[in-house]
Amino acid sequence: MKIAISANDSSLESTLDMRFGRAPSFLIYELEQQTYKSIDNTQNLSSAQGAGIQSAQNLVNADVKVLITGNVGPKAFQVLKTAGVDIYLTPQTTIQEAIDNFKAGKLTKSETNNVEGHWV
Repeated sequence: MKIAISANDSSLESTLDMRFGRAPSFLIYELEQQTYKSIDNTQNLSSAQGAGIQSAQNLVNADVKVLITGNVGPKAFQVLKTAGVDIYLTPQTTIQEAIDNFKAGKLTKSETNNVEGHWV
Protein backbone atom coordinates (compact mmCIF):
# COMPACT_ATOMS: atom_id res chain seq x y z
CA MET A 1 0.00 0.00 0.00
CA LYS A 2 1.24 3.47 -0.90
CA ILE A 3 1.13 6.25 1.68
CA ALA A 4 1.66 9.91 0.70
CA ILE A 5 2.94 12.45 3.21
CA SER A 6 3.01 16.18 2.45
CA ALA A 7 6.68 17.02 2.83
CA ASN A 8 9.09 19.92 3.04
CA ASP A 9 11.92 17.79 1.62
CA SER A 10 12.56 14.34 0.17
CA SER A 11 13.88 12.39 3.18
CA LEU A 12 12.31 10.54 6.09
CA GLU A 13 13.99 12.99 8.48
CA SER A 14 12.38 16.05 6.87
CA THR A 15 9.32 17.68 8.37
CA LEU A 16 5.77 17.15 7.30
CA ASP A 17 4.39 20.21 5.50
CA MET A 18 1.17 21.29 7.18
CA ARG A 19 -0.25 22.40 3.81
CA PHE A 20 -1.56 19.79 1.42
CA GLY A 21 -1.98 21.42 -1.98
CA ARG A 22 0.98 23.75 -1.63
CA ALA A 23 3.44 21.33 -0.06
CA PRO A 24 6.76 21.43 -1.95
CA SER A 25 6.69 17.65 -2.38
CA PHE A 26 5.05 14.41 -1.36
CA LEU A 27 6.96 11.49 0.00
CA ILE A 28 5.38 8.27 -1.28
CA TYR A 29 6.08 5.42 1.13
CA GLU A 30 5.53 1.79 0.09
CA LEU A 31 4.32 0.15 3.30
CA GLU A 32 5.10 -3.47 2.40
CA GLN A 33 8.56 -2.88 0.90
CA GLN A 34 9.42 -0.04 3.32
CA THR A 35 10.80 2.02 0.44
CA TYR A 36 10.01 5.56 -0.59
CA LYS A 37 10.35 8.14 -3.33
CA SER A 38 9.59 11.82 -3.58
CA ILE A 39 7.14 13.47 -5.98
CA ASP A 40 7.81 17.12 -6.76
CA ASN A 41 4.85 19.46 -6.20
CA THR A 42 6.50 22.84 -6.82
CA GLN A 43 4.22 23.52 -9.79
CA ASN A 44 1.41 24.10 -7.28
CA LEU A 45 3.29 26.39 -4.87
CA SER A 46 2.29 29.59 -6.61
CA SER A 47 -0.99 28.53 -8.23
CA ALA A 48 -3.69 31.16 -7.84
CA GLN A 49 -6.25 28.40 -7.31
CA GLY A 50 -6.69 24.67 -7.84
CA ALA A 51 -3.48 23.61 -6.05
CA GLY A 52 -5.31 21.16 -3.81
CA ILE A 53 -7.29 19.61 -6.65
CA GLN A 54 -4.19 19.17 -8.81
CA SER A 55 -2.15 17.76 -5.91
CA ALA A 56 -4.96 15.34 -5.08
CA GLN A 57 -5.19 14.19 -8.70
CA ASN A 58 -1.42 13.64 -8.80
CA LEU A 59 -1.65 11.36 -5.75
CA VAL A 60 -4.61 9.47 -7.19
CA ASN A 61 -2.61 8.96 -10.40
CA ALA A 62 0.28 7.61 -8.28
CA ASP A 63 -2.11 4.98 -6.83
CA VAL A 64 -1.84 6.32 -3.28
CA LYS A 65 -4.30 4.78 -0.79
CA VAL A 66 -3.50 6.91 2.30
CA LEU A 67 -2.60 10.58 2.74
CA ILE A 68 -1.00 11.96 5.90
CA THR A 69 -0.97 15.76 6.09
CA GLY A 70 -1.59 18.66 8.43
CA ASN A 71 -4.50 20.34 6.67
CA VAL A 72 -6.72 19.66 3.67
CA GLY A 73 -9.34 21.85 2.02
CA PRO A 74 -12.82 20.87 0.81
CA LYS A 75 -12.13 20.40 -2.91
CA ALA A 76 -8.99 18.32 -2.42
CA PHE A 77 -10.76 16.30 0.28
CA GLN A 78 -13.59 15.50 -2.13
CA VAL A 79 -11.23 14.40 -4.93
CA LEU A 80 -9.30 12.15 -2.56
CA LYS A 81 -12.38 10.63 -0.89
CA THR A 82 -14.05 9.97 -4.26
CA ALA A 83 -10.90 8.10 -5.36
CA GLY A 84 -10.89 6.02 -2.17
CA VAL A 85 -7.89 7.68 -0.53
CA ASP A 86 -8.06 7.70 3.28
CA ILE A 87 -6.90 10.98 4.86
CA TYR A 88 -5.16 11.23 8.21
CA LEU A 89 -4.38 14.60 9.79
CA THR A 90 -1.46 15.09 12.14
CA PRO A 91 0.27 17.97 13.90
CA GLN A 92 3.77 19.08 12.79
CA THR A 93 6.17 16.12 12.95
CA THR A 94 8.86 14.43 10.90
CA ILE A 95 7.95 12.18 8.00
CA GLN A 96 9.32 9.14 9.84
CA GLU A 97 7.28 9.92 12.97
CA ALA A 98 4.13 10.32 10.86
CA ILE A 99 4.72 6.92 9.24
CA ASP A 100 5.46 5.30 12.61
CA ASN A 101 2.30 6.82 14.12
CA PHE A 102 0.23 5.54 11.19
CA LYS A 103 1.67 2.02 11.52
CA ALA A 104 0.97 2.07 15.27
CA GLY A 105 -2.65 3.12 14.71
CA LYS A 106 -2.13 6.45 16.50
CA LEU A 107 -3.62 8.58 13.70
CA THR A 108 -7.35 9.07 13.25
CA LYS A 109 -8.93 8.97 9.81
CA SER A 110 -10.49 12.30 8.88
CA GLU A 111 -14.12 12.33 7.80
CA THR A 112 -14.09 15.94 6.55
CA ASN A 113 -11.78 18.73 5.49
CA ASN A 114 -10.33 20.80 8.32
CA VAL A 115 -9.68 24.12 6.52
CA GLU A 116 -11.46 26.16 3.90
CA GLY A 117 -9.92 26.65 0.44
CA HIS A 118 -6.85 28.81 -0.28
CA TRP A 119 -5.05 28.01 2.97
CA VAL A 120 -1.47 29.23 2.48
